[in-house]
Amino acid sequence: MEKALSSHVVVNHRLSTSWLQRVEAAGIGAVELFCAPQHLNWRDKSQVEDLGHWFRDSTVKLHSLHAPMFTDEIWGRSGPDTHINITERAKALRLQWVGEIKRAIEVAEIIPFRYLIQHLGVNGQEYSDYFLDSAFSSLEELYVFARQRGVEILLENTLNDLSTAERLEHFNRTTHLNLNYVFDAGHAHIGAGIENEFGIMKQRIRSLHLHDNNGKEDQHLFPVRDQTGTVDWKAAMKLLRTCPGQYPLMLELREVPEMENPVGEIAKVFKDLEAL
Repeated sequence: MEKALSSHVVVNHRLSTSWLQRVEAAGIGAVELFCAPQHLNWRDKSQVEDLGHWFRDSTVKLHSLHAPMFTDEIWGRSGPDTHINITERAKALRLQWVGEIKRAIEVAEIIPFRYLIQHLGVNGQEYSDYFLDSAFSSLEELYVFARQRGVEILLENTLNDLSTAERLEHFNRTTHLNLNYVFDAGHAHIGAGIENEFGIMKQRIRSLHLHDNNGKEDQHLFPVRDQTGTVDWKAAMKLLRTCPGQYPLMLELREVPEMENPVGEIAKVFKDLEAL
């Protein structure tokens, strides 16, 4: 399987071409860039253009862009008004968040990418048909805007009642948007289980987020190599291999400050997973 890495592993630092060069040197052929003001500021034209020059000269491809989740630099801790939520029921605020995501999609005009990774709602959000109506209105508009720029929107199974595998399928049946998915194995492990959620989402999975956790907290641990994780990676890899060529092996990990060479450790994770 093609190896891919999310920049989530350095998301608390400004994204630099030097980090991308290390990824390239490790033989990782594709990346997902995570939109966050402190990391990749989708509104900072100079940063985007600098990265664009690098990608034009590199063999590494930009597989996907993760849509922004917050407008502040501290993961929404400055207040709920910084949480980007396309299911917002107040129309004016919902349109504001749609506008933010459109600005992120415009990155494709400088750095072409295939997929935009989008959440339905925020962590812990309860289910409501009203929220789904708002999500449909947002995604109907974003779908057209993204398609005009060669981008496909993928929905992610996340940790709320709107975005379980079953609810994503319900959303697609109800709205007829027929959007494809990114399968997050760590989120599935905390929720209904990797085998269960993968089985529901399987036919529409176009990308992955692979990371480990203790089954309770969204820890984004290094698969196999972090002994506190509880995912059965041998079973998980057996499932993932049932769809050859459908998606790359994408790691979405947390930063470990004391780790001296994280990209080198990530290369070892790929070897471990491929050996299972």
